[in-house]
Amino acid sequence: MVSSIEKMEKNVATIKIEVSSEDFKKAVAQAYQKNRGKFNIDGFRKGKAPQKIIENRYGKNVFYEDAIDLAFPEAYVEALKEHNIDAVSRPAMESIDAIGEEGLKMTVSVAVMPEVELGDYKGQEIETLSYEPTEEDVNDELAKMQDQNSRIVSSEDGEAKEGDTVTIDFEGFIDGIAFDGGKAEGHSLTLGSQTFIPGFEEQLVGTKKGDEIEVKVTFPEDYHADDFAGKEAVFKVAVNEVKVKEMPELDDEFAKDVSEFDTLDELKEDLKKKIKERKEKEAADSAKVKVVDGAVSSAKFEIPDQMIEEDMEKSLKDFEYQLKMQGIDMEDYFKYTNMDRNKLVEEVRADSQKKIERDLVLTKITEAESIEATEEEIAKEIEEQAAMYSMDVEKFKSTITEDQKEYFANSVKRKKTIDFLLDNAVQK
Repeated sequence: MVSSIEKMEKNVATIKIEVSSEDFKKAVAQAYQKNRGKFNIDGFRKGKAPQKIIENRYGKNVFYEDAIDLAFPEAYVEALKEHNIDAVSRPAMESIDAIGEEGLKMTVSVAVMPEVELGDYKGQEIETLSYEPTEEDVNDELAKMQDQNSRIVSSEDGEAKEGDTVTIDFEGFIDGIAFDGGKAEGHSLTLGSQTFIPGFEEQLVGTKKGDEIEVKVTFPEDYHADDFAGKEAVFKVAVNEVKVKEMPELDDEFAKDVSEFDTLDELKEDLKKKIKERKEKEAADSAKVKVVDGAVSSAKFEIPDQMIEEDMEKSLKDFEYQLKMQGIDMEDYFKYTNMDRNKLVEEVRADSQKKIERDLVLTKITEAESIEATEEEIAKEIEEQAAMYSMDVEKFKSTITEDQKEYFANSVKRKKTIDFLLDNAVQK
């Protein structure tokens, strides 16, 4: 096998590969053995006709296509090794330059792993990662807990206000004529939920049990039913019941009921601690995205289109498979989401490019900073993965191959590299 690099442009290598006459003849003979059972030749039992007889009948090139498939992989791998090419896409056959008794000559192209020139990835500016909860933060959390532990009670003579729930009978009319779908009895509606026609709920604020009112509204121009879009309507509404939320008192008894604490002050301190942890984690997560994007934008590299296209194709196939597992086909998905294939492909392509950019730059930083994963860190990563899927840790560990262990090691190194960027950032 002889090979040479014809050109290297935009991280795409064009390689000329020559398979010797002897090796190509062997590949043709293998193709004959593989396919001879497909031929019916007079005077021979099926599959017993000699290679020469079949070639004389159907042409000398009858086995060439399969012979190329058989000869190519080994010749291609040798060419990659010879020229130290780190291929990142499937090879594309550009041309068959010669084929026959003299052997096989072909030209192929393949995307090559881009070289990355790092920029200034240390010392990036980020927002402060520390957070001190305010009294308002704590009160907001307590209000949520109050709401979660509230009771819905009927109000006999109270006026409905936003947030209350009313039970109503209604019938709608357009130009004085009742319309289909505009009537209901015992309908439960929370005022302020914005689940009804715009303007409807607001006119029920201030009503009481037993009230009968007319509600005038205009259907939105983009209403889903074309017959109603933009039209004025009048609803005759009877208020059957007004329900209000009864909030528990914020005191020590409340703290005992909703938590493991005996006093409201203890509950507040715990909420303060949890808010601080949550806010600082959110700030760190946001900062990690920023420092990675900053490292990418300051680096120089050129991603071959083939590399992006293949990642995009894989992502699309994975997405379609996930939909099928949920009983949804792609056409239904497009219908439900008002999406089309071209738009989806563009979105996935953009995601693939961004993912590849981050992978390339983070891998280069990992190498530049000699970041490694210890056995303890890898073991912890494996344990976390097992816990995520509720699997027995030891049983999970026993199934892991060396290649899979390498995956976990790379995962650890990736996380440590991002933490390294964060640790070396400057907080405002």
